[in-house]
Amino acid sequence: MFIATLIRSAFGFGEALIAVPLLALCIPLEVAAPLVVLVSITIAAVVIVQDWRKIHLRSVGWLVLSTLLGIPLGLLLLTSSHQRLLKGGLGVILIAFSAYSLIGRTALQLTRDSRGWLFVCGFCAGVLGGAYGMNGPPLVIYGATRRWSAQHFRATLQGYFLPASLIGMAGYWLAGLWVPAVTHYYLVALPVTLLGVFVGRVINHRLHGEAFLKYIYLGLVGIGALLVVQATGLFVTSSR
Repeated sequence: MFIATLIRSAFGFGEALIAVPLLALCIPLEVAAPLVVLVSITIAAVVIVQDWRKIHLRSVGWLVLSTLLGIPLGLLLLTSSHQRLLKGGLGVILIAFSAYSLIGRTALQLTRDSRGWLFVCGFCAGVLGGAYGMNGPPLVIYGATRRWSAQHFRATLQGYFLPASLIGMAGYWLAGLWVPAVTHYYLVALPVTLLGVFVGRVINHRLHGEAFLKYIYLGLVGIGALLVVQATGLFVTSSR
């Protein structure tokens, strides 16, 4: 949880991709998933208290609104028989976009907020959140194209993740998955979670300009590769 929180606090996203698989090695997945969301709420709340002045509130509002519209489609995709293709296709798109941004001569750049792009990215975040619990990539892409500084990037994403995580935790509660074990492990992890938030903030404030964007694109490549691997694994399982 410390490593996952450190990455989330430093870069603004990515903790679930690290925490859930590692936690699932020692506790049930139905406990690990709500635990990570509860920790996500804590991280977002602390970061917002620390750096609320750096949040792009208008961007957050549009992203959250369009996310709510995308969640129902994501839930439909959750029961789709084409999950392998969808997950693998998403992974390829993320890798291609990030690789182009890393090595291309000119990367996509928005000089000001675009309601169209905000709606598309927020809607896609809702779809991915509903289907795979993975809201982050479209938000990261938008922040990267807007060339937000590392500090604005971190704070603005937490402004989005706080309401999104609260909604997700409410869903776990309604589904009966917020069990005493989740609260127990959350309290056990809380000291290192808070430490990770503050250490991550120190790292974040040392990141600047193009170097920060390169880390972001490399992170997206990693997420895309993980999705492709998972899609291949699903294929192997289904073929058996």
